[in-house]
Amino acid sequence: MSIETAITRAWQRKAAWLWLLLPISWLYGLLTLLRRQAYKAGLFASYRAPVPIMVIGNITVGGSGKTPLIITLVSYLQQQGIKVGVISRGYGGDSSQMPALVTKDSLPSTVGDEPCLIVNVTAVPMAVCPNREQAITTLLNAYPDLQLIIADDGLQHYALQRDIEWIVVDVARGFGNQQLLPTGFLREPMARLTDAIVIYHEKPEVVSALNNNENLAQHLTMQLQPSSLYPLLSDDDIHDLDILTSSSDAVVPMQGSVHAVSGIGYPQRFFATLRTLGFDVIEHPYPDHYDFSLLELRKYTEHPIIVTTKDAVKIRTLLLAELNKINSIKPDELINDDIKALVNRLWVLPVTAELSNACYQKLQQQLEAFGIDMPTSGFRDK
Repeated sequence: MSIETAITRAWQRKAAWLWLLLPISWLYGLLTLLRRQAYKAGLFASYRAPVPIMVIGNITVGGSGKTPLIITLVSYLQQQGIKVGVISRGYGGDSSQMPALVTKDSLPSTVGDEPCLIVNVTAVPMAVCPNREQAITTLLNAYPDLQLIIADDGLQHYALQRDIEWIVVDVARGFGNQQLLPTGFLREPMARLTDAIVIYHEKPEVVSALNNNENLAQHLTMQLQPSSLYPLLSDDDIHDLDILTSSSDAVVPMQGSVHAVSGIGYPQRFFATLRTLGFDVIEHPYPDHYDFSLLELRKYTEHPIIVTTKDAVKIRTLLLAELNKINSIKPDELINDDIKALVNRLWVLPVTAELSNACYQKLQQQLEAFGIDMPTSGFRDK
């Protein structure tokens, strides 16, 4: 078990031994405060982009629903005719090849798994680099007519000046023991939420109750709604692989036991969603941004394997590489039953972030302040 996994599980259990790390948390908090104040005072240089910057982030370690939120915002802005781009640090990618533009042909090992997912779903102009100024410059050089750039997970990156900040809070997960790293899983103190635009990630039933109460309907909320399972390899993938010439034996799982394999920041949400869909879940949590191997996945037999869209990006690349390797050695032959069975067992559960009307109204107000107009008719009925 890795140190990251051990600490993550301790956070989840609120383990008593974490309080032994409190002096480290105090030091971390002091350094965080001094660093932020130094940027505010101009002691550290920060970059002002030539277009408005909207930062989407959180104050906790681990998943909060930020990536699905960005995908929904990008899709919505595109529908409104707004020319939007996205930047990211490209976590999990190869920083020696950055800054880099992200395309549908980009590899997760090069640009990171989340950027690949965002671009595959939205086709948005996107660039990655730990240095956000370089990412923005690269993006604007390729797409000079962008009106807005969304920064993925740059809340604590104060070297980048921002015009809009949205902080995502997963209400179901909460804040644990409300302590900073490493005693707790807070990146910044709770006070950071004061006077901030906070998007509360609630369970669907909570959002429904809020929407039915006129006094609460204006809350800034989001929920994640699962869609239908789909096979990890598409028909186009299979068609392009000559060795997969036999008909697929895959049947969409509807109930029963499944292997839930997850390498995201908060896998419990994924497991809980599968249970609400009627599955008996065999949990296989891995560290966030985990690099899977086919050897690991092949050991999950007897039942279907269901993964998140984020993990699917890397697993698909891994599986296609293996199948192409087999095809180059033994062209025009069927793949062995072991690999074929794995292909037929792998399924993806997509989720979509649904936002309250109040979120869209707030977005319109903020963008109009920078001369970016959106039609009021763009609000979505909930």
